[in-house]
Amino acid sequence: MGRLSVDLCGKELDNPIIPASGTFGFGYEFAELYDINCLGTFSFKGTTRDMRFGNPLPRIAECESGMINSVGLQNPGIDKVISCELPKLRRCFHKPVMANVSGFSTDEYAEVCERLDGEDNVGWIEVNISCPNVHGGGMSFGTDPKMANAVTKAVKAKTKKPIIIKLSPNVTDISEIAKACEEGGADGISLINTLLGMRIDLKTKKPIIANKMGGFSGKAIFPVALRMVYQVYEAVKIPVVGMGGISCAENVVEMMLAGACACQIGAQNLVDPYACRDIIDDLPRVLDKYGIKNIKDIIGGAH
Repeated sequence: MGRLSVDLCGKELDNPIIPASGTFGFGYEFAELYDINCLGTFSFKGTTRDMRFGNPLPRIAECESGMINSVGLQNPGIDKVISCELPKLRRCFHKPVMANVSGFSTDEYAEVCERLDGEDNVGWIEVNISCPNVHGGGMSFGTDPKMANAVTKAVKAKTKKPIIIKLSPNVTDISEIAKACEEGGADGISLINTLLGMRIDLKTKKPIIANKMGGFSGKAIFPVALRMVYQVYEAVKIPVVGMGGISCAENVVEMMLAGACACQIGAQNLVDPYACRDIIDDLPRVLDKYGIKNIKDIIGGAH
């Protein structure tokens, strides 16, 4: 294992950097810019049982230190992901990939995870129970401990792959939700998904986004994400993947000190498509600066 290598639910990553779902597509667009095999892994576009066109336009609003999106889980559906997207991905990414799954019922989550169980290039399944910009699913599961526990149990019964539950920050007690997922058999927790936000157009005096509200991401949410990762690390014994506003190698070290064993980079990929590659390249310099020999040694070091 190298200086940057970490363990994620029993599988070794060359480094802790993981582009977050929704900001990296299925990888091959970024592969035209650089060799994406430098990544630890990446979480591909959120996948549901059926194809989804997503929410009505407009569904993006800019903010000073981030952005709001209400894309609404636009994706080709699990059949097309398995028949087209994963074979295409194999040609440019030669490591296990993280599949991101969403749904509108416990049965749908379970069905999609079962379909992915036989895909050899899927190393982990990240179950998104935290999407704030769709109606009737997603975040509704992630704000109720009993529902979060039920979804976790349902998907664990359908796959042998490590299950990482992605949590919403739009709750009163994030630790309670994380513990419910751990009790349901989750192999890991990833957090945070986007906060709920909105913008209003001063000219029209109406919300910019057609859906009125959407997921707020970007540099501004980093302190909130850091706090929640710190809390969840103390509440559970399973690995924590940290994300939310990470934009540089220093942020990665800070997030890992809070308890993250790996870090997902989201909105920064939309600002700078080379962000993940450059953060990986810069990590050794930052480790040297702070006298850190191996990055895995700092996980939870702030506790």
